[in-house]
Amino acid sequence: MNWDGAFRVRFSIFQRRLDSAPAASGSDILASRAAITRFLFLRDEPQPVDFAFVLGSPTLSSVEPAIALYKQGLTRKIVISGKGPAQARADAPPEALMYRDHAVRSGVAADDVLTEDRAANTLENFRFSRALIERHLGWENVRAVSISAKPFHMRRALMTARAQWPAHLKLVMLPSDAADDPPASTWWQTPDGRNFVLNELRAIGTYGLQGDLGGF
Repeated sequence: MNWDGAFRVRFSIFQRRLDSAPAASGSDILASRAAITRFLFLRDEPQPVDFAFVLGSPTLSSVEPAIALYKQGLTRKIVISGKGPAQARADAPPEALMYRDHAVRSGVAADDVLTEDRAANTLENFRFSRALIERHLGWENVRAVSISAKPFHMRRALMTARAQWPAHLKLVMLPSDAADDPPASTWWQTPDGRNFVLNELRAIGTYGLQGDLGGF
């Protein structure tokens, strides 16, 4: 059994134990919820960066923080990574190109957007973009980078960047703010929000066991 399979088994056992456990007190629930929220949901203030990095997803909201930085004069370049999940239709356009087109329609100069359109997951977002950034910008010229993705995804994005990119970088976390992206303040109130968060915790465990995370 691979690491992911083993983790899924342990996670399902954990869920069954939670279902059969005595009801937790209100304070226990609030403490657990707050701990999960603090761990996953990261947000920094917008600030100058050498480029804004965006992880693709099926919806366009993740690119909006990068567009905002660009329009505010806080970055001159946007780097977008993502083909889409491995199970996506073969004829589906890469997410990175959809994001690029949206950024250009929003006022970003086409020459200021770099795209990586092969990545099918978070690890590949950072691995596949590393050579692209070296070729076009040069890591020796980069000191600060913003990272944008869905709000619940920011911890894994940060820790994956720490493992896959140069160690000297200052990483600025700027999550999306769309109404349908489960936010830190209400993620537990909907089935989708709970599923996104619990699946993200599982994915962090899988990446950690595989040695793909840094920043411990």
